[in-house]
Amino acid sequence: MTSNSRALNHTSRAHRSARSIAAGLLVAALSLALPADAHASFLPPELADKMATYVAIFVLFVVPVILIVLFWMVHVLPEKIAHKRHHPQVEAIQTLCLLSLVFGGLLWPLAWLWAYTKPVGYKLAYGTDKHPDYYKEHGLAEAESPTADIRQRVAALEEHGVPSSDLDAIRADLAVLESRLAANDRGEVR
Repeated sequence: MTSNSRALNHTSRAHRSARSIAAGLLVAALSLALPADAHASFLPPELADKMATYVAIFVLFVVPVILIVLFWMVHVLPEKIAHKRHHPQVEAIQTLCLLSLVFGGLLWPLAWLWAYTKPVGYKLAYGTDKHPDYYKEHGLAEAESPTADIRQRVAALEEHGVPSSDLDAIRADLAVLESRLAANDRGEVR
């Protein structure tokens, strides 16, 4: 094959593809220009009207109820978390959750964070960081002091089969802490 025949072959292919593109555009333009029946739905008109009515009723009545229930469930979640974690300020977190519902969810992140935090100042003020329900659920008497609370927890660990060597170490640490507390109560400084 010579170089002339190759060039001629290449040119004829280019003309054929240009003609086929032009023909396709002409057919597309003619099909758009000719009138035809247009159907917006695959359903007959009567059935499409009924379907639209049912969809509208669903959107107007069922979807808002679902959204309100989901909104409520999400806003009560911090309260459930605080209750599960025996947070001593469950009632305050519950109040914040209800206020968050009134204020459109603006306070909800605060309630969420509060439910997951451990109240340090509460333990200093009241001697425990557990809600009173914690003691009822676990069958423990409510502790009078922090050391009594620790002793109750050690006794509970002993009942669950924790090795006595570990418990003896905890008891020794507790005795040191109690002696320091007693010395502080008497006014002695170490």
